Amino acid sequence: MAEAPEPRWLVAANVVRWRRYGELGQEFRSGTKAFRPGAKVYVVDTHAGMGHEQLTAVGHGRHTGHWITIDTGTRHLHTFRARLVHSPAVLRRCPGHAPRTREEAAELAGLLERVARLGRDTHHAAPHPDPCLCHECLPAGPDVSPA
Repeated sequence: MAEAPEPRWLVAANVVRWRRYGELGQEFRSGTKAFRPGAKVYVVDTHAGMGHEQLTAVGHGRHTGHWITIDTGTRHLHTFRARLVHSPAVLRRCPGHAPRTREEAAELAGLLERVARLGRDTHHAAPHPDPCLCHECLPAGPDVSPA
């Protein structure tokens, strides 16, 4: 039987409840195609050459519930934070260049939070619809469904 991997500090985040899409971002979709809204994911790689606008995340898939690894837009995630990960399923999918200390993970989490917020603000070059259900406009609280 294989020995469990050593715990590592990674960045955890949650998938946005609603994201804008379509022409000028006037429509909404819940979560992403791969992850349910609110799902916890772990960032295992960032694509720094792209300004951190894309990253590789590991989480439970929307349809199967199995662990999946997928590239996704940073703007589709929120509440980035440093977490010590013990899960072998996540650690097996983690490349060797992930943060090594809590401080490195916390610094990366802060950067990704800023990039995600900027991406949500600027991705669609149009004003938000009224009412808007995107992550930035929704109050924290019970889940709201689009009309």
